[in-house]
Amino acid sequence: MKYKRLFLFIIPAAMLMSCSNAAERTTEEDGVETALPQEEAQVTVMTVHRQAFNHELVSNGKVTSQQYTDLYFRRAEVVAHVYVKNGDYVRRGQKLAELDLFPFENELTQRKNGLEQATLEMQDVLIGQGYAPDHMEAVPADVLQLARVKSGYEQQKALYEAAQHDLQQATLTAPMDGRVANLFQKPMNMANTSEAFCRIVGTGSMEVDFNLLESELSLIKIGDKVEVTPYAQGANSVQGSVSEINPLVDANGMVRVRARVSGRDLFDGMNVRVSVKRAVPDQLVVPKTAVVLRSDRQVLFTLENGRAYWNYVKTGLENLTEYTIIDGLEEGKQVIVTGNVNLAHESPVKIEN
Repeated sequence: MKYKRLFLFIIPAAMLMSCSNAAERTTEEDGVETALPQEEAQVTVMTVHRQAFNHELVSNGKVTSQQYTDLYFRRAEVVAHVYVKNGDYVRRGQKLAELDLFPFENELTQRKNGLEQATLEMQDVLIGQGYAPDHMEAVPADVLQLARVKSGYEQQKALYEAAQHDLQQATLTAPMDGRVANLFQKPMNMANTSEAFCRIVGTGSMEVDFNLLESELSLIKIGDKVEVTPYAQGANSVQGSVSEINPLVDANGMVRVRARVSGRDLFDGMNVRVSVKRAVPDQLVVPKTAVVLRSDRQVLFTLENGRAYWNYVKTGLENLTEYTIIDGLEEGKQVIVTGNVNLAHESPVKIEN
């Protein structure tokens, strides 16, 4: 009799274990974890509404100057003064460097004397032709031209103007506002006329070249705002806008884009991080912290009656902090934003203030 009672006790226990295993298999097949009663998790929530999404494309780029000028000394004379150094910001017309002016001033004086002598000889020729030098307007054009050539006036005038020009070129001035670059020549040394003395890089209008994926081409257009951040430590971000989109896709599936920016902190050739921003209207937007991965699928928890409910979702656009949800979520739902890492389906939760 004892054996019969023991056998009857074992059968219900086996049936319970079988039912429990079947329920676990059903839950695993559905892919949703049902929470057992446990302590309430602390979470924060937000109500989802349709709004404009600040779409952001991020790429690496290089700064190029739209305008720069290489400055040369035209004659090999001693460099007397250098007034600037690399990196200095200069204004248009500001003096940069100067050669020893004595040879230029001495030559200008000689050319001036030669011009004055030729003027006297031209006047003598006109007097010989019966014309008064004080009334040049009365002299016929062909007679005046003959007197200038015969006296050497035209030649001396050209030499004098060339000497004036050489004196002006002996002093380098900034042709525009910008920064000084590639200045390596030193004072008291002979100027090297075969190489540029320095370069002035205009900082009023810079450009940034960067690449985007072919799949991202539809998400960008001329005029979109960009934010350019140099990788150099301590450098400030500057704003700009997309100015060119090259209508060709290279072998790597990349499209070349150019943006125009302005900023005195940007250097020609500088490596930067480019963020292209564009407002996309009528989107369901959630923070990235609201979306977690379970079994390589995106999951989002909504709050209903004090419990967390598991929702498979599909994200669309993204920026540094947010996703757009294109499937699996309805407008007006309360979404759990934080405290969702260890949640399961129907976990009891408590909203943090």
